[in-house]
Amino acid sequence: MTEHRLRLLVVDGTFAVCRLAADVPLPPWATGGKFSSVTRTADELSVVCREGDVPAGVACERGWRCLRVAGSMPFTVVGVLAALTRPVAEAGISLFAISTFDTDYMLVKATDFDATVNALRCYGHTVS
Repeated sequence: MTEHRLRLLVVDGTFAVCRLAADVPLPPWATGGKFSSVTRTADELSVVCREGDVPAGVACERGWRCLRVAGSMPFTVVGVLAALTRPVAEAGISLFAISTFDTDYMLVKATDFDATVNALRCYGHTVS
């Protein structure tokens, strides 16, 4: 496996990871802002969006910060998520990963954000 040294960009804001019933329609608050993610399975509707957009009473975990791998990568590139998750896991930090067609995103709790950036930089990644 090739060892990747990646350039990561900080996505502004604080996010929430929400769990809704599998059969509910997508709520309008779920897709505001410049970053959101919606995944529907047979078991749940999972939403990642700006923390401030989530109404009271919605089952969610708040206080996430987000990093994005800069640029886009073809599907043939192997080991990108491993290159991100390895240093974070070795630092004892849990994460929530999201992949899109073009790139990968990694969310960590805001309380772990500085330690995450430090771990990534120690591994050779650039964070700006």
